[in-house]
Amino acid sequence: MTSTVAIDIQKIAGVVPRKRNIEIWLLFFAFGINAFELAQIQLSTIEILTFDILTYWAPLAVAATVLHFILRKKASEADALILPAVVLLNGLGIAQIYRLDLATIAAGGTELFAFRQVIWTVVAIAAASAVVLFVRSHLFLRRYVYISMVVGLVLLISPALPFIGTSINGAQLWISIAGLTFQPGELAKIALTIFFAGYLVTRRDSLAAVGPKFVGIQLPRARDLGPILAIWAVSLLVLISQRDLGTSLLYFGLFLVMIYVATGRAIYVVVGLGMFVTSALIASRVLDYVGGRFASWLNPFDPTHYDAIGGSYQLVQGLFGLAHGSVLGTGLGGGVPQLVPLAESDFIIASLGEELGLAGMFAILALYLLIVSRGLRVAFNHSDDFSKLLTLGLSFVVALQTFIVIGGVTRVLPLTGLTTPFLAAGGSSLLANWIIIGLLLRISDTADSRERNGVSGF
Repeated sequence: MTSTVAIDIQKIAGVVPRKRNIEIWLLFFAFGINAFELAQIQLSTIEILTFDILTYWAPLAVAATVLHFILRKKASEADALILPAVVLLNGLGIAQIYRLDLATIAAGGTELFAFRQVIWTVVAIAAASAVVLFVRSHLFLRRYVYISMVVGLVLLISPALPFIGTSINGAQLWISIAGLTFQPGELAKIALTIFFAGYLVTRRDSLAAVGPKFVGIQLPRARDLGPILAIWAVSLLVLISQRDLGTSLLYFGLFLVMIYVATGRAIYVVVGLGMFVTSALIASRVLDYVGGRFASWLNPFDPTHYDAIGGSYQLVQGLFGLAHGSVLGTGLGGGVPQLVPLAESDFIIASLGEELGLAGMFAILALYLLIVSRGLRVAFNHSDDFSKLLTLGLSFVVALQTFIVIGGVTRVLPLTGLTTPFLAAGGSSLLANWIIIGLLLRISDTADSRERNGVSGF
């Protein structure tokens, strides 16, 4: 009763609108930064400012503003920092892709990506807006846990199907329908996160039960290893059929984190990581394409791998680009990131690292950290277990995917077919990640947050 009265008093006092006011001012700041990035790129490359800037700036600004007003009307207590942080990343991605397009035009090329990215941005923000508008309560998703599992698995295996599956750069991650190429695994991660959250809430007690001891370690019961074995098998199937370590690592890592949070038993993580590392090492010896990825990762400067088709040339050029950027970078438009193959997608981090330097990379990582930490804060503030696990899972998807991609570019991990969330060119990735943001905003609106008791205004 006291809490309800406190919430009503806060609404009368204008605390809730204040959150949206904070958000709109931060959005204006993000729009200004995005405009500055585009202006600097034009001045550095073509040495003149043109109205083309509006083509790559205005759609994102308008779409994000519309989403803000939808939040103001339909989810006034949603987190105020997530949307501006994502807009900053999305705008930076568009600006850098535009910069690479200008280099392509100067070299006489015709394959351009920036305007396509703008269109996908508008579509993706529209999808996030639809989530906020029409998903009145995310709890209804719990009724479709096993449907989500089926949908996720169908999306996951669809690239391996004949006639629609398409291989790009050796990875079987795409489907092509009516000339449109799409990466269904990006949407699968949302469906599987919903399934994991619902399943673990239901089975948490049995999964937390202790089994026999082995060399002093309390093992889980044999019958409770079924889920982890099933997800391991699916991850291995993805590794074999789609030829990509990153995608299988993303799904398996997501499940391990969620099962650890649900049960509090670190043994699941230890056993799971052991299974995954062992299977990956065996695959590197048995499967030529996996072995090639590992060899290029471990010995990228070896001429055998550097000169090979699909070898380490891309990785080495990306490393040279990062080194060229040093601490402060060459400035937007001042480097030569176009020398790196797929600089607009797989290696956009190397492209940005060259022109923004180590300092700029830290700023980008800080934005990702902000998004993930706000998502974890929403999970912490929710009293409902399904909401906690779902929010944590969605936040971890962004965190783990970012780590896998940046780890590949910086040679911490083997290269993967995943894309950097919100930055890299690619409609399916942009769409899926904006839907995740829409869900996080919707869930944060209903969180039992401390701010409702007057502790925080954000």
